[in-house]
Amino acid sequence: MLAVIETHPVQYHAPVYRALQQLYGVPVTAVYGSDFSVAGARDREFGVPVAWDTDLLSGYSAVFLSRTSNGGGDRYDTVSTAGLRSALARIDAAAVLLVGYSPRFYRSAWFEARRLGRPILFRAETSDQANGRGWLKDGLRRAALGLAYRGCDRVMYIGARARQHFERHGVPADRLVFSPYCVDTTPFRMDEDCRAQLRASTRRQLGLGDDRLVVLYAGKLSHRKGVDLIVDAARQLPEAVRDRVALVFLGDGDRRADLEIRAAASPTVTAIFAGFQNQTKLSPYYHAADLLALPSRHSETWGLVVNEALHHGVPCVVSDRVGCAPDLIEADETGYVFESGSPASFADAIERGLELAGRRGVRAACRARVQEYTVERAAEGIALAYGAVVPGSRAVMQAS
Repeated sequence: MLAVIETHPVQYHAPVYRALQQLYGVPVTAVYGSDFSVAGARDREFGVPVAWDTDLLSGYSAVFLSRTSNGGGDRYDTVSTAGLRSALARIDAAAVLLVGYSPRFYRSAWFEARRLGRPILFRAETSDQANGRGWLKDGLRRAALGLAYRGCDRVMYIGARARQHFERHGVPADRLVFSPYCVDTTPFRMDEDCRAQLRASTRRQLGLGDDRLVVLYAGKLSHRKGVDLIVDAARQLPEAVRDRVALVFLGDGDRRADLEIRAAASPTVTAIFAGFQNQTKLSPYYHAADLLALPSRHSETWGLVVNEALHHGVPCVVSDRVGCAPDLIEADETGYVFESGSPASFADAIERGLELAGRRGVRAACRARVQEYTVERAAEGIALAYGAVVPGSRAVMQAS
């Protein structure tokens, strides 16, 4: 039995646990601090109530330390580990999977896992490039993480920057296992037939003609995501291009009013706000788009909307602070990387990215690039790590 400790069910993680059990024979029990992502709670950055519309609980076992209906935390940073020790004792797992070190919940979970005395697996996002830090804070952080990683029996990296992070912190190569970051594609309609069915009708719904160049942003409308830079960059495009461009914002947040004002300023930019859309509603918007933009300023440890866009054949332009850039963005094939915070660099990337739009070969390249970053491949990595530390496990044979 593998015990996973996590603040709440996450739409990008739960399908991996399901595949781990069903495809690789590793029994999984997830210990969740709260159920707010399935019960529904107001997301701080989206600014609207969010409850994911995909199945996050079937195919593996789940235990909740608290529920929002009984006063449990309604945000990831308010969830408590109260009851975790007794929950782990009841599960009697052969190994424990930890998925972070922030917020405090995960630091407490790390302590309980060490106290349990079982092998520890670690799979999480890393943030070396995503955040700027002073030398003292960075030095203390490096020392603390190095100590923590030395206590892990296997460490799984989700991409190139994560592997570099773990290597810099002294994790030996024989303890590193690739378990890529991924999205569950089962709610999506991704192929060329679906594109033909959905593209024109979705554009009509948005009030856009076939000749418009649609730049899509999907996510929280927040400062850290750099959404204001999308409008600023679009205004720097050559007039002939700018007049054809329509920005579609899929999401919500506290920057929406500012974006509307920016788009209306001269020279004006067409901006459409489609609001928050749940997982099963995303495919029509991706097929309507010619390009995805992700201009994050900081704290973008991966950028899973890039995975989603590439699965739909949509090229992407991303800032150099986006964690998945070295893994998924190939210049002239799947998109371009630009300098974070620079509207001029961003505008150049958009213009070049739009030259890729509409090419069937580009769409094929996008889908091919993301094929290694699947739920099945992520589960295989965890299975290999589990099999390596649990004697007699058949996970290694099944995953190899």
